[in-house]
Amino acid sequence: MAVYKKTYRPYQGDLTPRWRRLLVIPRYAFEDLHRSRFLNIFYLASFIYPLIAALIIYAVHNASVLKLFNAEGAERLISINVVFFQSLLGWQSMLALFLASFIGPGQISPDLANNALSLYLARPFSRVEYVASKMAVLLVLLSLMTWIPGLLLFALQSYLEGGSWMFDHGRIAAGLFFGSWAWILLLALLALALSAWVKWKPVAGGLMFGVFFVGAAFGAVINNIQDTNWGHLLNVGFLVGSLWQHLFEGSQPTTNGAVFFRVPSGEQLPLPACAAMLALLALACLYMLARKIRGVDVVR
Repeated sequence: MAVYKKTYRPYQGDLTPRWRRLLVIPRYAFEDLHRSRFLNIFYLASFIYPLIAALIIYAVHNASVLKLFNAEGAERLISINVVFFQSLLGWQSMLALFLASFIGPGQISPDLANNALSLYLARPFSRVEYVASKMAVLLVLLSLMTWIPGLLLFALQSYLEGGSWMFDHGRIAAGLFFGSWAWILLLALLALALSAWVKWKPVAGGLMFGVFFVGAAFGAVINNIQDTNWGHLLNVGFLVGSLWQHLFEGSQPTTNGAVFFRVPSGEQLPLPACAAMLALLALACLYMLARKIRGVDVVR
């Protein structure tokens, strides 16, 4: 309308609460992801391992089931201990890497490619809230794959074994929860940072695997050439595995970490160094996001 008519009046109705604004982006993102048949099949298949683990826990505590399969001595061969839950976490975390590589690169790159970021930030929506909304999509999906089934299995084992088992092995539950969140946050930040800088989604997904596998290869080369163990600082799987070892077993671990996140015996590094390297990687991802997530683009 023409300005000189002076008939414009600001909106006087009720405003949407700030916490509900954060749900707008994830709602439409989940609708888009739900249309992918491959993603739906992959996501459902990712729960096969937890289902098998639940059946194993139930069978070990049910003599009639063991007798049905003529496996009365199986309870002596299968131990529901820290190795059991670390293997679950390691397998599910690797599937989480595949999922994040598939859906993460498509979160921010379309908005940048179509110059839509200024439309988001022109509304009462800050840069932090925009990134948090995009990250919420990954956090929800990855949580359902990692620590949630892990804690449900821990609760099932505690129920069948007795309350004393839960208190004696409470460190396992803490390791499942905090270890999963360390990996989830790192994956989410890395996926969003690569999505903001690489507009071609297949390349961004490939770079996520590159950070995980190529970094490990470079670290192994450095270890062989320099006859040291400090090259493991470039191995994200080693860093996360070291953190998991401490969370699950403390300062004197008896295992080599989780599957896909091994820490070879005799090659351990100080936990502060591993944690600092993971924090440095997370800060680098935040810096990359801060450089790209802007309401305007200055062209020189």
